[in-house]
Amino acid sequence: MRAIHGVGAVAAGVVAAVVLSGCGSDDGKPAVGLSPSAAPSAEVAEPEEPTAEPEPVYPVGPEGEIDELADEKGWVVDDLYESASGFVQDICDSLPTSGAGGASRPQWLAKSGQLEGDGAAVLTMGVPKLCPEWSKAVKQAVAGKYERSFGDGTYVVSSKPPTAEETEEGVVTIPPGTYRAKGRMEDCYWERTSKGGGIIDNQFATSAQSITVTIAPSDGQFTAERCEVWKPVK
Repeated sequence: MRAIHGVGAVAAGVVAAVVLSGCGSDDGKPAVGLSPSAAPSAEVAEPEEPTAEPEPVYPVGPEGEIDELADEKGWVVDDLYESASGFVQDICDSLPTSGAGGASRPQWLAKSGQLEGDGAAVLTMGVPKLCPEWSKAVKQAVAGKYERSFGDGTYVVSSKPPTAEETEEGVVTIPPGTYRAKGRMEDCYWERTSKGGGIIDNQFATSAQSITVTIAPSDGQFTAERCEVWKPVK
């Protein structure tokens, strides 16, 4: 028998196609092709280029110089102020009246917390630009070399400043020495006590213009009420 070439090949191809089309479906429906090439391709979004932050613009003048240098150094001031120059200007405005009652300006700067953090650096740089007349007070406050004066209150007698723990507890120290209070004083009372609390010396002045007290190194505490500011006698 002669083989019929071509016809058999075509038939075989038809059978194969039918078999393939019937696979993968039990309900008689043709299977859906899962060829990767046939799957729809998702569009990949190109990454957005980061937007560059605008360069800060500083005002012309000393305020701008202060703010620019503070930003370069990374100095931070209290959130109360919008800028380093605003902080410096506030201190310049406060210094003329900060010594009301006799307290020295450097003492006010040091005790009021203005030098904490980057405050010392900002004021050392900025005060000479905005209020140079107070530059010396800032330097003395930063160095801790200034005249101390004392108002009403109870002080622990010590030549050393209080520790951080004592400060948190409200302890304030006064160095031994001679102090004088001047001004119109009515019902001024002061007392020196031992470390155990016993009264060593005291005075009640119904009216006085000047009172001098010497605090000994062995004293425990010094208390003053309704008196003027006590300043060291040089």
